[in-house]
Amino acid sequence: MTKVAVVLSGCGVFDGSEIHEAVLTLLALDRAGCEVVCVAPDVPQREVVDHLTGKVTGETRNVRTESARIARGKVEDVRDVRAGDFDAIAFPGGFGAAKNLCDFAAEGASCTVEPGTAKLLGDALELGVPVALACIAPAVLAGVLRDRGESAELTIGTDGATGANLEAMGVVHVPCDVRTAHQDPSRPIVTTPAYMLARSVSETAAGIDAMVERLLAMVARKNG
Repeated sequence: MTKVAVVLSGCGVFDGSEIHEAVLTLLALDRAGCEVVCVAPDVPQREVVDHLTGKVTGETRNVRTESARIARGKVEDVRDVRAGDFDAIAFPGGFGAAKNLCDFAAEGASCTVEPGTAKLLGDALELGVPVALACIAPAVLAGVLRDRGESAELTIGTDGATGANLEAMGVVHVPCDVRTAHQDPSRPIVTTPAYMLARSVSETAAGIDAMVERLLAMVARKNG
């Protein structure tokens, strides 16, 4: 059975994992017969947002604790898992990816990646473990690639300013339709725009389904 780590960043589009993207990723993997392990960093959120008003509340919440809302209570600390224990790794989007897994939302191209997440991704790159990232989550990988002096083709859709920030980290941004996914031609990396472009949950589902299909095809090729 294919074993996939799904890296969460909290719960809620404005300060954690985008819930539709997370659930759609989990659903696509489950339908494909995968064993899924949810993981998240056990660290404080950068900020807590009232999703009704859009305002920062000043509360303190924990990323792993909030991620457990999506994972139905079972979420591993990212520091306790190893890339080599998985056939693939997937990252839903949401601002938590750019606030909690890294600080791209505040620092742009000079962002720092959360250490446990950086190690998981760095080891995945080293071992050739296929990686999928949705929405703004490619920024996390871009930060890791930059620090390794490496590059890859990634997409966040068609947003020119955000794409330019990614390219400032040394990656190649490739415009992509919301219902599809872009696969790097030389590395086992696939990305999809999701709610960077999507106007509906069905558009997001189409892109995530395409992303997961390509992710599992890369796993199959790797495992021969």
